[in-house]
Amino acid sequence: MPLSPTSQEAREAVALDALSALGQSTRLRIFRRLVAMGPEPVAAGVLAQALGCRQNTLSTHLAILSRAGLIVGVREGRSILYRADFDGMRGLVNYLLEDCCNGRPEVCAPVFDALADRCRCERDGAPAKETCDVA
Repeated sequence: MPLSPTSQEAREAVALDALSALGQSTRLRIFRRLVAMGPEPVAAGVLAQALGCRQNTLSTHLAILSRAGLIVGVREGRSILYRADFDGMRGLVNYLLEDCCNGRPEVCAPVFDALADRCRCERDGAPAKETCDVA
């Protein structure tokens, strides 16, 4: 998430931006691909080829995901490499689950157990490539 807003309305607006960005199939595929790659950045051209997306269309999608706080672009020479913003992803998931189950953690436990089984994550929160089947 771009910042850590404190008011409920601001936090809701940030979550809505992220969910809106993910509400389009190509952007969802881009984001899932970057999450699967972990902290390793990738060039836009490589993403475009892997997803079968025209480069100018991909650039628009990347900008929307970046503004929503879900990906980060890192300049390397003349190229911009992209990676998932795991802090932004955690912020969105935390927002969605913070009031989960009305204070009854045993009701939410299956969600967390399934997530832990699906993707064993390293201490810094980035998916370990050899144990994460997200793509």
